[in-house]
Amino acid sequence: MIRFLLLGCVLLLSACASRAPLPEQTPNLSLPLQLHIQRLLADQRQDWVLVIQREGPGIRWSMMDLLGIPQARQKLVDGEWQADGLLPPNPEARELFAALLFALTPKDELSGNYPAAWQHGSQRSLPAHWEVRYSQPMSFELNLPKGPKYQVTPLSGDAP
Repeated sequence: MIRFLLLGCVLLLSACASRAPLPEQTPNLSLPLQLHIQRLLADQRQDWVLVIQREGPGIRWSMMDLLGIPQARQKLVDGEWQADGLLPPNPEARELFAALLFALTPKDELSGNYPAAWQHGSQRSLPAHWEVRYSQPMSFELNLPKGPKYQVTPLSGDAP
């Protein structure tokens, strides 16, 4: 019995240690945002639409496929992620949302929110977590150390 408790504690601690970093304070984002997300891994590509909007004291992140089927929904409230709706947990989406928050953080708020981050020209990095290469302020490539790679572009009224 004690072995199972110890194993449970170790798993819980490792899950906490692997949490994606969040900013010290919620950055000032111009919301709502609608983004087209392309997930690229090996020869596979997935396309999603992400809507980011303020809701009360938090920010709601709603991701769906191109048919409108929900893939992930989370709220970021007081520096903590909360499930939003009945969708099952999606750790990859939560990591993506945290990485997007980093990428969308205004340059003048970067060092205060992510002390280990750096930005030079059109590149930004949080070592051991994410790299961002901007082609435009809202169009960028987001790389995770172990993959996947994401292409992010703003959505207008047209389909991606």
